[in-house]
Amino acid sequence: MPKPDLSFWRIWNMCFGFFGIQIGFGLQNANVSRIFQTLGAEVDSLPILWIAAPLTGLIVQPIIGHMSDKTWGRLGRRRPYFFFGALATTAALFVMPNSPGLWIAAGMLWIMDASINVTMEPFRALVGDMLPHRQRTQGFATQSFFIGAGAVLASAMPWMLSNWLSIDNTAAPGVIPDSVKYAFYVGAFFVLVSVMWTVFSTTEYPPDRLRAFAQSESAEKTIQPELEPLSPNAGSYFRNGGAWLIAGGAATFAIAQFALQKELFVLSVGGAVFGLMQIAAGMLRQQGRANNAFSEILDDLFLMPRTMKQLAVVQFFSWFSLFSMWIYTTAAVTERHFGTTDATSAAFNEGADWVGVLFAIYNGVAAIAAFAIPILAAKTDRGIAHAICLLFGAAGFASFFFISNPGMLWIAMIGVGIAWASILSVPYAILSGSLPAHKMGVYMGIFNFFIVIPQLTAASILGVLVRGLFDGQAIYALLLGGASLVVAAAATLFVDDLLSARGGKGRQLKLLRRIDG
Repeated sequence: MPKPDLSFWRIWNMCFGFFGIQIGFGLQNANVSRIFQTLGAEVDSLPILWIAAPLTGLIVQPIIGHMSDKTWGRLGRRRPYFFFGALATTAALFVMPNSPGLWIAAGMLWIMDASINVTMEPFRALVGDMLPHRQRTQGFATQSFFIGAGAVLASAMPWMLSNWLSIDNTAAPGVIPDSVKYAFYVGAFFVLVSVMWTVFSTTEYPPDRLRAFAQSESAEKTIQPELEPLSPNAGSYFRNGGAWLIAGGAATFAIAQFALQKELFVLSVGGAVFGLMQIAAGMLRQQGRANNAFSEILDDLFLMPRTMKQLAVVQFFSWFSLFSMWIYTTAAVTERHFGTTDATSAAFNEGADWVGVLFAIYNGVAAIAAFAIPILAAKTDRGIAHAICLLFGAAGFASFFFISNPGMLWIAMIGVGIAWASILSVPYAILSGSLPAHKMGVYMGIFNFFIVIPQLTAASILGVLVRGLFDGQAIYALLLGGASLVVAAAATLFVDDLLSARGGKGRQLKLLRRIDG
């Protein structure tokens, strides 16, 4: 029983919720650094304050993915998480811009990002559930369109409220401007409406039909999959976990002993915690108690398909770059192009608003590019298409250094937008073809590790690099981001895409034609 194609409007409805989700993310990405600086944060402390965003994704997404794989009720499999996540996100967006102090704002970022992750994670799995392989590039590209469109509105909203409705763009020191507050309120409305549209306009396939579709889809993969490895045993968990714990503990001691930058504790403590998690999994397995969500998620992490491991490298360098942009663009543009680091000055707020417009531009470009990427992938190859798009992004990042007129920075955002559209769609389309259908949710959640880990790395070392090597000049963080995209583009060419011209059916058909000829 092959999975049927869905109409354009059914794909549209099932992806429409991403419009609201990205409004939430767009408001966060474009304004949280501004909120932190307004409440007294120094530029070099921004990465450590931003650590909430990747950490919540690291924890929340695999758990929600695992739970949604095993859920079936009146609202279906994935939609219950859309529903309750949207309610929590709406509430968080109302509270965030009213934070009375820096550390309350940092805590609200944890809550807001966790709520967004609960809402967002099942959307990726929903595309895998509902669409056949031949439509998944289109499905993820449609999500990219809504992500771009939502982020355009979110990123430009404070500027529009200030310039079109004359809402105050400045405030007393330590007070969030009204333009930012009202932007978050409007965003909360859009999150609720768009996600609920998907919840009530989409009908999911029941578990028995998904099992039948999975059997049919497995026949489409003309390359024999790698042999499934055995689940890790207690001994391997103890050995590997012990090594991680010793290495992380030694690094933590060295950082404390030599008074190194505190941001480095993120990586060292993270390594030690990962070691403890493996030891705990080994103990549970040794006691015959491995049938639980924690053990299953950790097992799945070590049993991920080869294609997923290859994509992990691509994702690491892609998202390291993006995180550098989200953290440092406001600081870089206000300092280099508007000549100020004073967060209370009119020039700073003018520059910060312009960054919001620039973010709107790259997201608008992404919304348009989303329609072109499936065409480029069909004419070349998904991996090659992705590499080309990432190189456009690298050129865009580098342009911030060479363009002196702030009014011309929109040129840089064209390349960034092309890369962003591809990052949001092509890796997921490639990944979905390598995943078992009954674990689509948990593996989409685990795949988020390779978005989170580079962000944690960036949060740990970018502040150190900017302060120690670049004398606090944030523009160099954007140059590092451009170099990271070049590495990601090169790594893309080594990914095995089971259903692409390089990696699967297309390659075999070409070989057969050559033999017949």
